[in-house]
Amino acid sequence: MARLRKQYHFRPSPNGFYAWNVGRLIRLAQGLPVVEIPLSSIAELDELWWFQTEDDRLTPRALAEHFRLVQDVDLSFPIVLCPQGRLMDGMHRIVKALVSGTDTIAVVRLEEMPLPDHVDVQPADLSY
Repeated sequence: MARLRKQYHFRPSPNGFYAWNVGRLIRLAQGLPVVEIPLSSIAELDELWWFQTEDDRLTPRALAEHFRLVQDVDLSFPIVLCPQGRLMDGMHRIVKALVSGTDTIAVVRLEEMPLPDHVDVQPADLSY
Protein backbone atom coordinates (compact mmCIF):
# COMPACT_ATOMS: atom_id res chain seq x y z
CA MET A 1 0.00 0.00 0.00
CA ALA A 2 1.26 3.48 -0.85
CA ARG A 3 2.08 5.80 2.03
CA LEU A 4 -1.26 6.97 3.40
CA ARG A 5 -1.63 10.07 5.55
CA LYS A 6 -3.28 9.41 8.91
CA GLN A 7 -7.00 9.96 8.55
CA TYR A 8 -10.31 8.86 9.98
CA HIS A 9 -13.83 8.24 8.79
CA PHE A 10 -16.42 9.85 11.08
CA ARG A 11 -20.08 9.22 11.75
CA PRO A 12 -22.15 10.94 14.45
CA SER A 13 -22.40 9.16 17.81
CA PRO A 14 -24.50 10.06 20.87
CA ASN A 15 -21.73 12.24 22.36
CA GLY A 16 -19.51 13.16 19.42
CA PHE A 17 -18.42 10.86 16.63
CA TYR A 18 -17.58 7.25 15.92
CA ALA A 19 -14.18 7.19 14.19
CA TRP A 20 -12.61 4.50 12.02
CA ASN A 21 -8.93 4.51 11.12
CA VAL A 22 -8.94 4.68 7.31
CA GLY A 23 -5.75 2.62 7.05
CA ARG A 24 -7.54 -0.21 8.86
CA LEU A 25 -10.59 0.12 6.59
CA ILE A 26 -8.36 -0.19 3.53
CA ARG A 27 -6.68 -3.29 4.98
CA LEU A 28 -10.12 -4.83 5.66
CA ALA A 29 -11.12 -4.11 2.05
CA GLN A 30 -8.06 -5.78 0.50
CA GLY A 31 -8.97 -8.80 -1.57
CA LEU A 32 -12.63 -7.85 -1.91
CA PRO A 33 -14.09 -7.54 -5.41
CA VAL A 34 -13.61 -4.18 -7.12
CA VAL A 35 -16.60 -2.95 -9.13
CA GLU A 36 -17.43 0.26 -10.95
CA ILE A 37 -20.43 2.28 -9.78
CA PRO A 38 -21.92 5.50 -11.17
CA LEU A 39 -20.90 8.67 -9.37
CA SER A 40 -24.59 9.59 -9.43
CA SER A 41 -25.25 6.77 -6.94
CA ILE A 42 -23.01 8.28 -4.26
CA ALA A 43 -25.40 10.09 -1.91
CA GLU A 44 -22.58 11.74 0.03
CA LEU A 45 -21.85 14.03 -2.94
CA ASP A 46 -24.96 15.98 -1.96
CA GLU A 47 -24.50 15.82 1.81
CA LEU A 48 -22.37 17.72 4.28
CA TRP A 49 -19.15 15.67 4.27
CA TRP A 50 -16.31 17.92 5.36
CA PHE A 51 -16.60 20.79 7.85
CA GLN A 52 -19.04 19.07 10.23
CA THR A 53 -17.83 20.59 13.50
CA GLU A 54 -17.58 24.14 14.78
CA ASP A 55 -13.76 24.00 14.88
CA ASP A 56 -13.58 22.70 11.28
CA ARG A 57 -14.66 25.76 9.35
CA LEU A 58 -14.81 26.27 5.59
CA THR A 59 -12.08 28.86 5.20
CA PRO A 60 -10.21 29.59 1.97
CA ARG A 61 -7.13 27.90 3.49
CA ALA A 62 -9.12 24.76 4.37
CA LEU A 63 -10.66 24.70 0.90
CA ALA A 64 -7.22 25.07 -0.69
CA GLU A 65 -5.98 22.09 1.33
CA HIS A 66 -8.86 19.98 0.01
CA PHE A 67 -8.07 21.16 -3.54
CA ARG A 68 -4.48 19.99 -3.05
CA LEU A 69 -5.63 16.62 -1.73
CA VAL A 70 -8.00 16.20 -4.69
CA GLN A 71 -5.18 16.95 -7.13
CA ASP A 72 -2.86 14.45 -5.44
CA VAL A 73 -5.18 11.41 -5.25
CA ASP A 74 -4.73 8.34 -7.40
CA LEU A 75 -7.97 7.17 -9.02
CA SER A 76 -6.55 3.67 -9.49
CA PHE A 77 -7.29 2.98 -5.79
CA PRO A 78 -10.95 2.05 -5.19
CA ILE A 79 -13.09 3.91 -2.68
CA VAL A 80 -14.43 1.97 0.32
CA LEU A 81 -18.13 1.60 1.08
CA CYS A 82 -19.72 0.08 4.18
CA PRO A 83 -22.06 -2.92 3.76
CA GLN A 84 -25.02 -0.51 3.41
CA GLY A 85 -23.31 1.34 0.54
CA ARG A 86 -22.31 4.46 2.47
CA LEU A 87 -18.89 6.02 1.89
CA MET A 88 -16.12 5.27 4.39
CA ASP A 89 -13.05 6.31 2.37
CA GLY A 90 -12.47 8.15 -0.87
CA MET A 91 -14.27 11.51 -1.08
CA HIS A 92 -11.20 13.26 -2.56
CA ARG A 93 -11.08 10.57 -5.28
CA ILE A 94 -14.81 10.98 -5.90
CA VAL A 95 -14.41 14.75 -6.27
CA LYS A 96 -11.47 14.28 -8.66
CA ALA A 97 -13.52 11.87 -10.78
CA LEU A 98 -16.49 14.26 -10.76
CA VAL A 99 -14.38 17.27 -11.78
CA SER A 100 -12.67 15.29 -14.53
CA GLY A 101 -16.03 14.33 -16.04
CA THR A 102 -15.80 10.64 -15.20
CA ASP A 103 -19.17 8.90 -14.78
CA THR A 104 -18.03 5.94 -12.65
CA ILE A 105 -15.56 5.09 -9.93
CA ALA A 106 -13.95 1.88 -8.64
CA VAL A 107 -15.42 0.64 -5.36
CA VAL A 108 -14.93 -2.09 -2.79
CA ARG A 109 -17.76 -2.82 -0.38
CA LEU A 110 -17.02 -4.18 3.07
CA GLU A 111 -18.93 -7.37 3.84
CA GLU A 112 -19.37 -6.57 7.55
CA MET A 113 -19.44 -3.25 9.36
CA PRO A 114 -16.26 -3.04 11.46
CA LEU A 115 -16.41 -1.72 14.97
CA PRO A 116 -15.16 1.88 15.21
CA ASP A 117 -11.68 2.53 16.52
CA HIS A 118 -12.99 5.38 18.70
CA VAL A 119 -16.41 6.17 20.20
CA ASP A 120 -17.80 9.56 21.26
CA VAL A 121 -14.72 11.52 20.16
CA GLN A 122 -14.21 14.86 18.49
CA PRO A 123 -12.06 14.90 15.34
CA ALA A 124 -9.63 17.38 16.91
CA ASP A 125 -9.01 14.95 19.81
CA LEU A 126 -7.40 12.31 17.58
CA SER A 127 -3.77 12.11 16.57
CA TYR A 128 -2.94 12.75 12.95
